[in-house]
Amino acid sequence: MRDLRHVFVMTYGRSGSTLLMGILNSIPGWLLRGENRHAMRHLYDFHRSGLAEKARVDPVRAAEPTHPWFGIESFPELASLQHIRALAEATLLRPEPSTRVTGYKEIRWYDADLPDYVDFLQQVFPGARFVVNTRRLEDVAASNYWTHKDDPLAQVTAIEDKILGTVAGLGDAAYRVHYDDYVADPGVLRGLFDWLGEDFDEQRIREVMATPHSSRGKHRG
Repeated sequence: MRDLRHVFVMTYGRSGSTLLMGILNSIPGWLLRGENRHAMRHLYDFHRSGLAEKARVDPVRAAEPTHPWFGIESFPELASLQHIRALAEATLLRPEPSTRVTGYKEIRWYDADLPDYVDFLQQVFPGARFVVNTRRLEDVAASNYWTHKDDPLAQVTAIEDKILGTVAGLGDAAYRVHYDDYVADPGVLRGLFDWLGEDFDEQRIREVMATPHSSRGKHRG
């Protein structure tokens, strides 16, 4: 997929996604950023509000300067998407001159309207792909990130179910990898690299896995 421009890693906390980000960033020309606390959600809400109010008003009456919602009838959907993309690339993604593929990894994919939000990201970034990173949920729930929460296993299970339910409708735009599998055998990532249209270099991946990423994980022994 040599025309690929944007990739987003969908996961939850303590899934090993920082390691996966490092693996993907080892690909020449790739620059995936880390988490941003779902900053794009604010732009999604902005865009959605503009469209909702545009659809709600009488366009003829709202075009009059005496109308309380004057001007919203002409909210420009395409321009909104284009400017949101420009803002995201200038602030969150910040591609460098050599960057071919950019994006970010995020652990906050749990909102009720997740399918609509992902559709919005595909509109902002046409051709975007989503890498879903999962991990044995019992290990995730036992991490310090989750143990202080009520019924952590139920929470991470619900989040994973929501993510998988959303990407089930994305077809070839989504690909799932499992932390426990690629830590045990980096060779299983060959399928991911094929899907991305990138050369698979197992030695390079092993070198990445030997480097500390986030909290200490079993991939570092």
